[in-house]
Amino acid sequence: MDISDEDDTYPFAGYKKVLAGIYEAIRLGQGKRVLDIGFGTGVLAGMLYKNGYEITGIDFSERMIQIAQEKMPSARLIHHDFSKGLPAELADSKYDAIICTYAIHHLDDAAKTKFLKELQTHLNIAGKIYIGDVAFCTREELNACRESCGDEWDGDEFYIVAEEVSREIVGVQFEKVSYCAGILSLDGAVSIGKE
Repeated sequence: MDISDEDDTYPFAGYKKVLAGIYEAIRLGQGKRVLDIGFGTGVLAGMLYKNGYEITGIDFSERMIQIAQEKMPSARLIHHDFSKGLPAELADSKYDAIICTYAIHHLDDAAKTKFLKELQTHLNIAGKIYIGDVAFCTREELNACRESCGDEWDGDEFYIVAEEVSREIVGVQFEKVSYCAGILSLDGAVSIGKE
């Protein structure tokens, strides 16, 4: 990750800027309850935790949970595969921010839209979802990046195309961070999908 970010190469060009952008957006927002989807070793969640945020996290790797729990002893970390939606124990939970960094690309476009709509129902008033990942404004930008990457391109991942997500979900905002990364943000359930 660090080498790709420092060399400004796919797939992690802009990685640190993505994390910093989400961190700052949450710090400027209201409330302290954060849900981190696919938190890995807890890099971003750990920074928020140190600043007094109440962290709930979901990850499919027991090893990642163990590492993150050492950083965040009182965080609620759940072993779960988010490709199956949220775990039952979070059915009635609401958050001020929901974050997902470099994980949602494992869901295909239809599953991603469905999952984002589910997450919207778990936001408190004025809450926001922040997705930081390999992401593009348009399909043309994605295709250009894929062509320039050649064999380095990971064809098993499904990257965000902001204009396509915005056709399915109202109120999507996108901040381009590098030629292959960005932050997608959206509000709560009041802006769930177009009929």
